[in-house]
Amino acid sequence: PRWRLSRQQTARAALLTTEEEEEEAFFSFSPLSSLFFSSFLVSQAVETDMNKGVTVENKVLGHTTLGRRRRGRLLHSPYTRVQAQAHPSQAKVLTDAQVSAYESEGFLVLEDFATEEDVREMRERAEELVKTFDPTTISIFSTKKQEKTMNGQANFDSRQYFLDSASEVSFFFEEGAFDDEGQLVQEKDKSINKIGHALHDLDPAFRKFSRSEKMLGILKSLGYIKPTPVQSMYIFKQPKIGGEVVPHQDSTFLYTDPPSVIGIWIALEDATIQNGCLWGWKGSHKMKSVERRMLLNSEDEIVFDKDPVEHDLGEYTPIEVKAGTLVIFHGQFYHMSYENKSSKSRHAYTFHVVEGADGFEWAENNWIRRKEGFPFEPLCSTEK
Repeated sequence: PRWRLSRQQTARAALLTTEEEEEEAFFSFSPLSSLFFSSFLVSQAVETDMNKGVTVENKVLGHTTLGRRRRGRLLHSPYTRVQAQAHPSQAKVLTDAQVSAYESEGFLVLEDFATEEDVREMRERAEELVKTFDPTTISIFSTKKQEKTMNGQANFDSRQYFLDSASEVSFFFEEGAFDDEGQLVQEKDKSINKIGHALHDLDPAFRKFSRSEKMLGILKSLGYIKPTPVQSMYIFKQPKIGGEVVPHQDSTFLYTDPPSVIGIWIALEDATIQNGCLWGWKGSHKMKSVERRMLLNSEDEIVFDKDPVEHDLGEYTPIEVKAGTLVIFHGQFYHMSYENKSSKSRHAYTFHVVEGADGFEWAENNWIRRKEGFPFEPLCSTEK
């Protein structure tokens, strides 16, 4: 049987070139799903205990700036980066200036959001999860060859595995991790792409971080009344084989009416241009509506309602950050990352939140459909 953790068991090494900037961004997808990379899929059952989120210390933020590179030149201030400072309150609340920066740029970088203990705990837990499964049952899923690998009767198992991962903790391998005969070309822990998509609810370490008081404080500061996590992933971005994530909006994959998704991304290792850091199109959330949606049709096949959107990659700037840094981004903010061709990994934990208050409707044709008896759980149950 496939292995999985069930509810019941609890930039490339070089800079962008002119040629690269002219490449067609032919497929949009989100850190929201396994659709990020061409992947081999494996899951495993691992028994674990559940626990609730805990209160963690909070800090007040101040401002600095970070340079950017474009066509080999260092430019200044592509985005606002804020430094965490000590604060006596339990909730990490953004200042008006920080909220304004987020609303203007579409994302915000918060340094030192996660403590060294937070980072260590999540990394050690991910390592433990990887060690405990045996990748004996493998199915293939590819975003760039979706019709061949996900849809149709021949690919029913792969598609169902992917859809089931909305309610489970499942394992996905890099396409480049296997040879032509389906054998791992290097160690298991150097071959896995990511773990997803219900870590925030099912695993104690990731649940604690995702549901902390300071995380709730961030979302409240941005106007969320009933913030509700719907999906999470631990991304490994492996050395040499870590896959590319093409330009995308998160609202393409997780949609509410009106749109409300927000991405929460925490660096668990330093993220640089060399090992595949995030890149973002500053202000794109104000220039672009939700341009494309991924849907689950009546036959439970994954389809898109529109053709891919072309992009000028010259609009994107790198978001290089240190381990422990939190990056939050608007659901309509375009972002991406290049392959990791370096010798260093780029671990990160990411999850996505929507507004669960009255007046916001979860799209019934979203790919994420929780199993019966396992509803989405808001960070707070009382609306204010």
